[in-house]
Parts: sequence; structure tokens; C-alpha cells
Amino acid sequence: MDHLTALKVFRQVVELGSFAGAGRHLGLSPPAISKNISELEAHLNVRLLHRTTRRMSLTEAGALYYARVVRILDDLEEADGSLGPLQQTARGLLRISAPMTLTLTCLSTAIPKFLSRYPELSIDLHLDDRRVDIVRDGYDIAIRGSDKLEDSSLIARKLMSLTHVVCGAPAYFERRGIPATPDDLRDHDCVQFTLSGHASEWEFNAAGRSVSVPVDGRYKVTSSLAVRDALCAGFGLSLIPWLYVREDIEQGRLRTVLDDWSSVETGVYAVYPSRRHVVAKVRAFLDFLDAELGNG
Repeated sequence: MDHLTALKVFRQVVELGSFAGAGRHLGLSPPAISKNISELEAHLNVRLLHRTTRRMSLTEAGALYYARVVRILDDLEEADGSLGPLQQTARGLLRISAPMTLTLTCLSTAIPKFLSRYPELSIDLHLDDRRVDIVRDGYDIAIRGSDKLEDSSLIARKLMSLTHVVCGAPAYFERRGIPATPDDLRDHDCVQFTLSGHASEWEFNAAGRSVSVPVDGRYKVTSSLAVRDALCAGFGLSLIPWLYVREDIEQGRLRTVLDDWSSVETGVYAVYPSRRHVVAKVRAFLDFLDAELGNG
């Protein structure tokens, strides 16, 4: 028995006063109507309707049950209808998980403008460079940076790629010298971002040659912002997304080395639970991310 269908059949039989009328309204045959009523009564172990060849009426139990069924079906219809605006207009609470450095570098100044376009929308933004379980923790969307996105039932939309550079402060290179090859990094103070997939081994490519260099240092940290601060203080060098240090490089606080070698690219993705029934607030934020970060 399809319980919901049986409830709808029962309601229509009562309100229209006949099996035939209920069948016409619901698009079901009279035998199907009769079967649903019989299965519902068997399920409840109670007679709901007095039925003769000439008339039909509710039993006492049927009258009580009908009153409850009407409220349940009306509440269900109202609940279904309440989701319509969510599908059409960005509204409600949008819970987002995002990496701190990327957000502060590229998104945080634009988010108030995004909110101003959607006055019925609120954002709860959780900044953490660690990866969260968006389903378990109840997030609508997460922004993730990854050299290789793991297999998952989640939907991932690529937003951009972060190219990495090796850089440090001019004062550091004056003190320690400039590495000419990736192997020279073994003799340098390397500041390591420990949440990356390449924290202890940096990979480089040039002219068809690939080199992996184990690195170590006295400073390991879970924040790219802290890595940048250490570099600007002249503490060491690091492999870091160019976007995070662009202004420091342009203004001379940092300089790049090993420019003839390319290194890893980290993909940045918007991750969300399902491609089906994506509500308007998630669609709107995905469009915002595409506009702010580019789709590359």
C-alpha cells in the first residue's frame, strides 16, 4: 500500500461522496479506489466507511480519522508550497565553509555586495583551512582547494587554479643566497603549510624534467597567512600560491626564485551535496563565485 495515496483516496471519497467521483478526480479506476480503501482499513484494523450498493457514510472511527487526515494532507501541501519561493528566490540561511586565506584574499570584500543583492538571504560563513564534512556538519556549500579532488558523491564545480611560486624576502636571500635549482632548497629554511598535500615534498617541472625535493624547516603552520607573514619577516622561503603574495611581490617585500621551474597547481572547487533540486540561494552563490574567482 502506498500510504500517502491511500490517504488522498480516502479524503476524496469522503468529500465527493462516491468511489467513482474520487476516481475521476484522482485519475484512478474504481477498483483502484476500492483497493486503496480496503488496504487502508486493513492497515488500521478498523472500518472507516459504511458501504452499501446505494449509499456510503463514515463510521465513528472514520470521522475521527478523516479530521486528522485532512489536517495532515493540508499541512503537507502547505509544506510543499513553502519550498517554491526557495527554488525561485535566494532567501533563508546559507551556510558556507571556506578556506580562510582564499576567502580573505579574494572574496570577503565582495560578500557584503552579494548580500545587498539578496535582502532576504543571510550567510553563516565558517573560515577554516581544514576540510569539513559538509553533509554531517550541515553546510550548503564548501569551497575547497585541492591538488586532486577525492572521489565523492558530492558535486564539485571547478572555479579556478592557484599557481604556486617559491619566494622569500630580499633580506633572506641576501643572508642565505639564492637557490639556483630545486635541489638547493635542501639547504634553506623552508616554511611549510602543513594542510597542503605537498607540505614535506615540493615538486618542480622544467623542460620535460620533473624533480621532487624533500623539504624541512623550523616553522610548520596550518595557515597560509602565517606563512606569508613569516616570509615577509625574512624568516625563510616557501612554496605558496602566487595569488596570496602577489601584492607583496609587486611592492618588493618578497621576490620569487626558481622562475624557470613550474610547480603544483591547486584547483579551487565549489562543492555541494546534490545536483538535483539546487535551491536558489546555492545557485546564486555559485554564480557569485564564478564571477569573483573566474572559471578556469
